[in-house]
Amino acid sequence: MTRYALGDIQGCDRELGALLKRLDFRADCDQLWLVGDLVNRGPDSLGVLRRVRALGANAVVVLGNHDLHLLALAHGADRRRKSDTLDAILGASDRDALLEWLLTRPLAHAEGQDLLVHAGVIPPWDVPLTLQLAAEVSAALAREPRALFAHMYGNEPAEWRDTLTGMERLRFTINVLTRLRVCTAAGRIDLNSKGPPPAGGGPFRPWFEHPARRSRGARVIFGHWSALGLVQRDNVVGLDSGCVWGGALSALDLEAGTITQLPCSAYQRVGGE
Repeated sequence: MTRYALGDIQGCDRELGALLKRLDFRADCDQLWLVGDLVNRGPDSLGVLRRVRALGANAVVVLGNHDLHLLALAHGADRRRKSDTLDAILGASDRDALLEWLLTRPLAHAEGQDLLVHAGVIPPWDVPLTLQLAAEVSAALAREPRALFAHMYGNEPAEWRDTLTGMERLRFTINVLTRLRVCTAAGRIDLNSKGPPPAGGGPFRPWFEHPARRSRGARVIFGHWSALGLVQRDNVVGLDSGCVWGGALSALDLEAGTITQLPCSAYQRVGGE
């Protein structure tokens, strides 16, 4: 069995199929680790969901911000955006089965020394705490998804506190695991920061550059930040190489550490996340 981690697919099913063929991926025994953002902005999100769900336990998926956006739309708790390409899923005959499957995906997955998340982990969180907080969100999604989606959006609170409770705790966890790029050493996040990392020596820097990061003992595999391209450094691997923007779809062999990339068509213009 070979395990591969893949970057943000965002509805690019043709590229996903071509990359799996290049990898000689065997659906009956190999495993995919997907960093989230399976859907949206690309041309065939429905195809991606069907392909990945059909892999059963051989697909390990964490939720990204676009996946949560799809689920929020389906539960009537968010407005459509001009760049959305989700209508085929919402109108599909197997819509309910696909969305139920997606709803049960976690926000973080750990196995051995590897931690899989969509966006990142703030420095005060170690792996056990990250998994605990992700599990709290999963429990809320299972219990009352519509209520969670109705209160999920917003950039506050902006700093981690152990005393956070209720929706503030859930919202902060979702924002970190699905939207984080830069933060302070204490865990204050700036969700308005996009594009390349900020220049200079300010307190806000890429989450993985803080030397006291408590998740440093794990290899953290993430996506979400296409402006960085492929990242391999300090026990972190960033796999969002901008597939939907005309970059590449990237795969990491989790055992060998080798990278395979497939050039992609530009379905969106560069300039946003």
